[in-house]
Amino acid sequence: MQTKAGDPGAFAHFDLDRVDSPAFVVDAAKLRANLQVLADIRDEAEIKVLAALKAFSMWSVAPIIGEYLDGVCASGLWEARLAGEFYDGEIATYSAAYKPDELEEICRLSDHVIFNSPGQMERAALILEQARLTAGDFDIGLRINPMVPTGEVPRYDPSSPGSRLGFSLDQLTPEIMDRVDGIHFHNLCEQDFEPLRQTWDKVFDAIEPWFGQLKWINMGGGHHITRADYQREELVEFLRDAKEDTGAEIYLEPGEAVALDAGILVGTILDAGFNEMPLAITDISATCHMPDVIEAPYRPALLGEPMHAVSPRGGGNLGQSGAPPEVPASAGTQRAVRLGGPSCLAGDVIGDYRLPVPCEPGQRIAFLDQAHYSMVKTNTFNGVQLPSIWLWDSETDVLEQVKAFEYRDFRDRLS
Repeated sequence: MQTKAGDPGAFAHFDLDRVDSPAFVVDAAKLRANLQVLADIRDEAEIKVLAALKAFSMWSVAPIIGEYLDGVCASGLWEARLAGEFYDGEIATYSAAYKPDELEEICRLSDHVIFNSPGQMERAALILEQARLTAGDFDIGLRINPMVPTGEVPRYDPSSPGSRLGFSLDQLTPEIMDRVDGIHFHNLCEQDFEPLRQTWDKVFDAIEPWFGQLKWINMGGGHHITRADYQREELVEFLRDAKEDTGAEIYLEPGEAVALDAGILVGTILDAGFNEMPLAITDISATCHMPDVIEAPYRPALLGEPMHAVSPRGGGNLGQSGAPPEVPASAGTQRAVRLGGPSCLAGDVIGDYRLPVPCEPGQRIAFLDQAHYSMVKTNTFNGVQLPSIWLWDSETDVLEQVKAFEYRDFRDRLS
């Protein structure tokens, strides 16, 4: 799975010593630029666009997101609460399974409640009936599994064999479809337009009998619309056609695209050594701060790495296909250094890099494209300190610390 993110943008000129370490820094100007792209697509295609909180839920920038998009999508009760408290616009909530004692509140908070199977809808019938009396109006949706594998890594492909996500497309019946207001599918991960077209070709044929009956069709997330090489004109034409063909409101739920290349993770080299190759321990931990590095795996781009090239998210680290490109001796750079975190996990390794600074304690480094899916996945394994969160506006150079974590944040998660 190849990531095409990693453009340093204005961060190429950011002084890493302006923030503490470790720290996430989000560029509000880049965030606005991404949102403007999404809003332009929305307006040209006459659809609706929701921001996926699962990827980027930095609620201090909720007012910025509210200026551009139609609302947000949540993955359960807590994200729905966050949406209701801080975000403007519609709230669409989908979970692979709802707890019965949480569902009524989810209905109260949400405009769209999307189920993973008809069986869940049946078991929730009385709760839904009660919620309509007390919580007001909301739509019921069903997530379908298009059964069209498009991803390179099965772990991130909702259509992989045996997937638990969504109701199989070939099991839809008139009885099921008569009970829903809308259909939801999410089949992409860091992909461009063609996989969406492939998915829709299959979905179109399956749900065509209900065109004109469905109120909305939600095409989910994974769309890298804000990437420079995304086929936006083709997307707009496709969305217009889908809306006309189906007679339904069309929704997209980008997550990564909202914050693509809008944030960095700043860290410090704490120690350096040698064991068959140069090593450095940093205060950035793969397992605590960037879990996708291990889960995918992938090698995140390093700010200022000589002859930096985009590396695969999913291609591995430790010198696999995600290894940095060879650098000519004339470039005057040192050997690749293996960067790892301070935890006790032997595999807490970020990757092998040619550093833009000397490999010695006290030097600052930063990893690119860390606003999405990093902040939301951080943890305190080993008592490793959580990165602070900063908001920077590259247009005005205003920098503010939004959040700093202390010992009690670690302590109070335990008992």
